[in-house]
Amino acid sequence: MKKLPRILSVTASVLAVATLTACVAPAPYTTSRYPYQPQAVYPAQPAPYAYTEYGRIANIEVLRTERPGTGTGGAGAVAGGVVGGVLGHQIGSGNGRTAATALGVIGGALLGNSIEAQNNGPRVYESYRVSIQTENGGYRAFDVPNPGDLRIGDRVRIDNGQISRF
Repeated sequence: MKKLPRILSVTASVLAVATLTACVAPAPYTTSRYPYQPQAVYPAQPAPYAYTEYGRIANIEVLRTERPGTGTGGAGAVAGGVVGGVLGHQIGSGNGRTAATALGVIGGALLGNSIEAQNNGPRVYESYRVSIQTENGGYRAFDVPNPGDLRIGDRVRIDNGQISRF
């Protein structure tokens, strides 16, 4: 009969750990492929037909944007406290079990709050603005997630808004 409470507590522990693990999963990111598809063209000029331009890369600058953090809402502390309490309750017997449960709740709450604060913290994103001087003397700028192997001075082709080395 002692096996049933033990199985229930182990199942609750596994469920709580799985819940906290879901909070720690990193945000997905995307990678771009070469040739680059720009996010914006400056100055914005609608292309009435498909055309190809040639030029040289005049400048590549880093654009940094920051998303402010949202802070903690307490869910991480609650989930961490539950997991810590369940795991602490598995240790010892009598007063030792009570002390281990209390320490597990406190430690789990602190750890869960820390994980939530890290996941909800401010994020800094980097993208790149590639400025190209065209053969006709104009300038075009493209915002790309990664310049790849493009360098200042490279000869490039702009084909329907996509940059490729020439």
